[in-house]
Amino acid sequence: MTDAHRPLPPQPEQQQAPPGLTALMEPLPDHGEKTYRGNGLLTDRVALITGADSGIGRAVAIAFAREGADVVISYLNEHDDAEETARWVEEAGRKAVLVAGDITSEQHCTKLVQQAIDTFGRLDILVNNAAFQRTYASIADITAQEWDTTFKTNIHAPFYLAKAAVPHMKPGSAIINTTSIQSRQPSAHLLAYASTKGAVSNFTAGLAEMLAEKGIRVNAVAPGPIWTPLIPSTMPSEKTQSFGEQTLIGRAGQPAELAGAYVLLASDLGSYMTGAVVPVTGGEIMI
Repeated sequence: MTDAHRPLPPQPEQQQAPPGLTALMEPLPDHGEKTYRGNGLLTDRVALITGADSGIGRAVAIAFAREGADVVISYLNEHDDAEETARWVEEAGRKAVLVAGDITSEQHCTKLVQQAIDTFGRLDILVNNAAFQRTYASIADITAQEWDTTFKTNIHAPFYLAKAAVPHMKPGSAIINTTSIQSRQPSAHLLAYASTKGAVSNFTAGLAEMLAEKGIRVNAVAPGPIWTPLIPSTMPSEKTQSFGEQTLIGRAGQPAELAGAYVLLASDLGSYMTGAVVPVTGGEIMI
C-alpha cells in the first residue's frame, strides 16, 4: 500500500454543501495522477464519462486517457473540478471535451452523446458514473421530490444515455455502470440511494442480454466506501471519521483503486465479460 492511499481512518470531521468540491477535502483523494501508467489498452477510443469532474469519474478519465482514449467529461456544475480533470486528460496527450448540465434531463443526455459524435465521430465507451445521494434516519424525512431526483439521476440517466449511445456503438464497444455494495447490502440511512443501485445492477444484467447480439458489452463496477466529494457533502461530519472502517482493509478506498476495473471492462482484456458486476469493496463481501 502506497502512502498516496492513506491515511487510515479516522478522517478529520468535515462537511460541504452538495455536490462537494475536491479542493475542500481533507485529505485530498488519490485519483492516480502520480501512479497510473497506461499500456495503450484504449488507443484512439472515445469515452463518455458522467460525473467525471471528481472522485471515481476523474480517476477513470485519467486512466482512460493514459490508455489512449479521448474523453467527454460530463458534470453538473463543478467547473473547477472538471477543468482539473480535463487538464490531466490533455497532459496524457488526449482530447478532453467538457459538457456541464443535468443528466436527469433526457434532452441533455442526448446532447452528451451527440457532442461525442460531433467532436470525435464515434463513441466506444459509456461510463454511467454520476450519482445523487443523501442520508436520512427516517423515511418520514425523505421528500417525494428527493426520492424522484435520486432515481432520475442514478437510474433514469443511465437509461437515457444508453438509449442515445447504442445506435452509435459498434461491436466491441462497452457500457460500464457504477452500482454499489449498497445494491446488495443496503444501509438504512441510504434508503433511496441503495434502492437505485439495486436497480442499476438489474439494468446492467438485462441490458447486457439485450445488446449481446450487437457485440456491445454491458458491465458494472460495485464500489465499497470510496473517498470522494460525495461523502463530506452528503454525510454528517461525524460520520467521515469512521468512514470505511467496516472493510477488511479498514479504510475508505481511493478513487484510483477502482480505475483498473473500469479499464478492464472497457478494453479488449474484458472481451469475455458482459452482464457482470465487479466488486471493488475493500474486502466487504457482496452476498
